[in-house]
Amino acid sequence: MAVRMQLSRIIINENADQQYIFLREVDGERSFAIVIGLFEATSIDRRVKGNRGPRPLTHDLIANIVDQMGGEIAEVHITELKDATYFAKLKIIHNGETLEVDSRPSDAIALAVTVNAPIYVVEDVLEELVD
Repeated sequence: MAVRMQLSRIIINENADQQYIFLREVDGERSFAIVIGLFEATSIDRRVKGNRGPRPLTHDLIANIVDQMGGEIAEVHITELKDATYFAKLKIIHNGETLEVDSRPSDAIALAVTVNAPIYVVEDVLEELVD
């Protein structure tokens, strides 16, 4: 089972290699952080603030390609936590079919913010974070 989450906080420290995004449960109180890179954190932060550049950046490009090919980024799912690394899938609807594409969570969340798609985390991952 997947739990709906929302991006609740972004911490950017340009003097550090690791940046943090926090996801919070929409209908609950659980939350957790994911460590991401500076480029991804900056990309997510720009989108949240509505700051679009004059030309498409990587996440815009991916969203545009999916759209131009007749698809839709419908959902993002964080599916696994293995050896302190999160794994994610993009759920793309194309010609009535749901395609799952492997993704880093940071890229998946940046795309979700770009196209306003919901973010989900599987219950097993949330339970593992609480233990």
